Amino acid sequence: MKNLTKLFILSMVLVFVYVGCAKEPTQEINDAKAAIDAAIAEGAQTYSPDQIKVVNDEYTAAVDLAKATTGKLFKTNDEAKQKLIKVKADAEAIKAEIPAKKAAAKLAAETALTEAKAKVEEAKVLVTKAPKSKDTKADIEAFNADLTALDGTVAEVQKMIDSEDYFGASDKAKTINEKAAGISEQINAAIEKVAAKKKGRR
Repeated sequence: MKNLTKLFILSMVLVFVYVGCAKEPTQEINDAKAAIDAAIAEGAQTYSPDQIKVVNDEYTAAVDLAKATTGKLFKTNDEAKQKLIKVKADAEAIKAEIPAKKAAAKLAAETALTEAKAKVEEAKVLVTKAPKSKDTKADIEAFNADLTALDGTVAEVQKMIDSEDYFGASDKAKTINEKAAGISEQINAAIEKVAAKKKGRR
């Protein structure tokens, strides 16, 4: 009888200890991680890199807190749970914003490409109006070669847009725009120089 009493008391103590220990918030950890992974799969690292990094850091901190508390007597993981619930909500909010950010980036890339094409075409027209002489022949040939190369780069930008590399496409389109504008400036300067000489002869 005494042995049974001791066994009963020991069992009650073990139950009390188990109930009094903090349990790992497995469900909250899994839910938060799944939400982060879903946001990353949607493109968070491209369109919301700073935000997803913050959420990732908060997730890591919450998991570390849960691990430090799990199994401790008279402790709970309520704080870690709340942090993980917030991480899940923040990750879902980031994911929800990505389609709009992606659409804006696509529009910006397409606009930049349109502007670049226009600049290249403008430069091509100006080349035909450039002063032609023995002194300018090499320059005109160089301009034509540069413009041919820019045509190739324009095609590359379109491929980047098609593959959804919108930020890279925008940057490259802006570079094309600047190079074509530079060619136009040189040709306009040459045209103005010739015009000024003709005017001075009168």
